[in-house]
Amino acid sequence: MSALLIALLSFVVGGIGAVICANRGRWPTMVGVAGVLIGCVCGIVPAVRVVLGKPPQSLRMAWDVPYGSLFLNLDPLSGFFLIPVFVLCSLAAVYGADYLEAYRPKKSLAPPWFFFNLLVASMVVVILARNGVLFLLAWEMMALSSFFLVTFEDEKESTRQAGWIYLVASHIGTAFLLVLFILLGKANGSFDFDRFSTSSGTGLLFVLALVGFGTKAGFIPLHVWLPEAHPAAPSHVSAVMSAVMIKTGIYGLIRVMMILGAPHAWWGWVLCAIGLSSGLIGVLLALAQHDLKRLLAYHSVENIGIIALGLGVGTLGLRAGLPVVAVLGFAGSLLHVLNHALFKGLLFLAAGNVAHSTHTREIDHLGGLLRRMPLSGAIFLIGAVAISGLPPLNGFISEFLIYLASFKGTLILDGVSIAPMLATIAGLALIGGLAAACFTKAFGIVFLGQPRSEHAERAHEVGLAMVLPGFVLAIACVLIGLLGANVVNSMATLVSEVTGLSVPIVRMSLAEAAHSITFVSYTGGALVGVATLLALGRAIALSNRSVYTDVTWGCGYAEPSPRMQYTASSFAQPLTDIFDSLLQTRRVLIAPNGLFPKEGSFATETPDPYQEYVFRPLFHAISRDLLLLRPLQQGQVQLYILYIAVTLLLLLLWQLA
Repeated sequence: MSALLIALLSFVVGGIGAVICANRGRWPTMVGVAGVLIGCVCGIVPAVRVVLGKPPQSLRMAWDVPYGSLFLNLDPLSGFFLIPVFVLCSLAAVYGADYLEAYRPKKSLAPPWFFFNLLVASMVVVILARNGVLFLLAWEMMALSSFFLVTFEDEKESTRQAGWIYLVASHIGTAFLLVLFILLGKANGSFDFDRFSTSSGTGLLFVLALVGFGTKAGFIPLHVWLPEAHPAAPSHVSAVMSAVMIKTGIYGLIRVMMILGAPHAWWGWVLCAIGLSSGLIGVLLALAQHDLKRLLAYHSVENIGIIALGLGVGTLGLRAGLPVVAVLGFAGSLLHVLNHALFKGLLFLAAGNVAHSTHTREIDHLGGLLRRMPLSGAIFLIGAVAISGLPPLNGFISEFLIYLASFKGTLILDGVSIAPMLATIAGLALIGGLAAACFTKAFGIVFLGQPRSEHAERAHEVGLAMVLPGFVLAIACVLIGLLGANVVNSMATLVSEVTGLSVPIVRMSLAEAAHSITFVSYTGGALVGVATLLALGRAIALSNRSVYTDVTWGCGYAEPSPRMQYTASSFAQPLTDIFDSLLQTRRVLIAPNGLFPKEGSFATETPDPYQEYVFRPLFHAISRDLLLLRPLQQGQVQLYILYIAVTLLLLLLWQLA
């Protein structure tokens, strides 16, 4: 535990040091980045050790906070969630040092580095905390620090709006968590997690946890803050928020489920339903987007849905007494937490490279970037393949485990019980196909073809500090894909803790899955090797020949222009039309007119249906009703003091009663 305390101290010192050095050129950046790097290096070693089977570590100290104690514990579940936090935050800090440099003449970089260090420290404490008061304090610190990072470019109206949406959503989720911990603490006489026991009311507690943590995770329909906040934040912050911060919601949900004990069957049904809706609606909304970072944000909703599917299948396996289904479901879900952190962090950093170089995130204004930004294009392509769940990369491994759990559940269960298993299989297949189509669009429109604007024409490759973190994450995606069997087998202690099953039973189930993964990984690796050899052979064969490039046949057009290429709208239209009743896409068509038309265009806009038809009308109605209280706000201090006194008097009377 001492190494983790040093890590927390390093984050705090780095953040405060950045503020102290506020007016000293690049010193805030250097001090802030150093604090993050030192802390992450110190923290990742004990996290990895405990995941691989070393004994848990804990620290319990009394403090003066009411109902609280400084109770920290590092067990396999905490260690597993800390690994992507330390990896992503350290790489994002290196990336951010170069990315934020363009803002330094106009903005002080001390505040963003202070809040970045605070965000990392708060995430670590959330994952280590074993006291309800300490957990909620760290949870609130995480929300506030990320809010100030999201609103870094607060001179933009859209950024301010995104920040407020995020802050309101975070506190709505926190309100549910507050009630959850109050009920647990009142029933057990303590807020320490190891003293929680639940004999009744677990259904209500599960719902409170599902809403409270699901808001942070981005479950449909509680996701509306996510596609607003992620595009508004600086790209390295977007990577951290999408890759690891939203996973604290998944961590909290799993932790509470472990506290609540034996699950009910309806928990698994609810998780599968949430997973299917989040996965399908998330990927469909992503397919219809034109903003590159907004597209990636909706894919976070999709992948959170995949994680929820694994949790649902595992929960149903536990309830039905099927160890192999429970083990594979939870293993697939947990491994997808790690895999999504890697490839989504990679994709957001690559998208940041595009935005930094071209000064636009609009997909239809890009094109032809692969020649101008070959390194960024390569890492984006690796991330696109990984997030689509294609072998031999890491996204395939975790989804394969969930598939395998669902197939085994279908073979063993009967009656209505197989419905969520069949739905998971069909849903995963559809989600994977739509994700592949979406990233074909994203990579093809952004990096291939001809430049569609001056932004793309003037693009150039970014610096090494902004490319290297993406390559590290890309290598991790490849290694987990090729060494999938070893990774799966190493999760035995973790899965045993989460499911409550013995380690030998867990190892047996994971070994069976690892055997199948080995075959797929080796086959995929062999195909990649063959493709590499063919490419190398082609290069050698053409090395002594004159090679030139030319445009492809333009179907009779003498001077094809970039306007004749597919746009994001036209590429996705065949698929979005199929789901038009759900997406409610708005179309603007200016049809060509006459023999020699001078103009013609087609554009689409797909608003988020939950924001458009649920939350926005709801909050407008609340705002309208709250205006009725405006007469109480007179601006007189003595009147406000009277309000406080009356409120205190009423509370005292209520307490006496």
